[in-house]
Amino acid sequence: MNDPDAFLVVEDLSVEFPTPDGPVRAVNNLSYTLGLGQTLGIVGESGSGKSVSSMAVLGLHDADRTKITGSIRVGGTEVVGLNEPGLRKLRGNSVAMIFQDALAALHPFYRVGSQLAEAYQVHHPSASRRDARRKAIEMLDRVGIPQPDSRVDDFPHQFSGGMRQRAMIAMGLINDPSLLIADEPTTALDVTVQAQILDLLQDLQREFNSAVVIITHDLGVIAEMADEVLVMYAGRCVEYGPTKEILVSPEMPYTWGLLSSIPDVSADIDARLIPIPGNPPSLLSPPSGCSFHPRCAHVDKVPGDLCATQLPELLEGSNGPGHVKRCHLANPQEVFRREVLAEIAPDLVEES
Repeated sequence: MNDPDAFLVVEDLSVEFPTPDGPVRAVNNLSYTLGLGQTLGIVGESGSGKSVSSMAVLGLHDADRTKITGSIRVGGTEVVGLNEPGLRKLRGNSVAMIFQDALAALHPFYRVGSQLAEAYQVHHPSASRRDARRKAIEMLDRVGIPQPDSRVDDFPHQFSGGMRQRAMIAMGLINDPSLLIADEPTTALDVTVQAQILDLLQDLQREFNSAVVIITHDLGVIAEMADEVLVMYAGRCVEYGPTKEILVSPEMPYTWGLLSSIPDVSADIDARLIPIPGNPPSLLSPPSGCSFHPRCAHVDKVPGDLCATQLPELLEGSNGPGHVKRCHLANPQEVFRREVLAEIAPDLVEES
């Protein structure tokens, strides 16, 4: 988690939005690192700070209306406080982002190929319009758009949802960035198209050796793609570690809740999902202590009112170095196996 030589280094990042009702602290003291060729999955409910933290990496927040503290280094360049010309040079070149809604991200009045060509020419000013168009066709072909020579002149509304997402990936990769941030890249796509998009991202990552941050609610996507997982809640990291450890031996009750909410195709047809009770907290007035404690079913296992009064530190868990969790529970693995795993996957408990 603390590799100063990584391509992306985020240290103590906080993002605050002033509002008439008070400050909204969307991200609180977030730290993580990511090396080239590696994939980090960021998971959590809506409003947990996933997209806000990633938009900060590209400097996309309005500097006049946002208070950002901490450090974000992309390839050694400090992003926090960087001027607009520096940010423009960084965006699309060293780091690119695939946005959640491709139809909203692509301009409806311009042809898809023109938008890709513009993204290329911004960082290759010596390239002619013909060269940029040729590059746009090449990228559309690379991401699997059929008949790219003719589809390059289509408008976004003439593409299907899956094709628009592929076009967004082509735009993100047209300048061979070292860091690619994918914000819910498979939202609103059918299952087969989702699989194709994920396979495409993995193939392109291997080709370009890019570092990839994938933001998603889908832990199935995380299991397939991510090397490490960052679990966020109320703007904070609550658990972080290798994907297998997070999915098999999680140590934070919020992560347990996310896992319990996943449908199990091998379960009985009468089996019920186990949702996390309540709603995510308001970031205008978050709960004291552990932000998750009003929704946590395990508060009674912690002595006194520690959960309600003291914010847990992010400490190394039972799985060893590299896996950290923010929780006051003294024996989280035992509780997980005895209560959570026994309910959502009793066969695993019996086998062990």
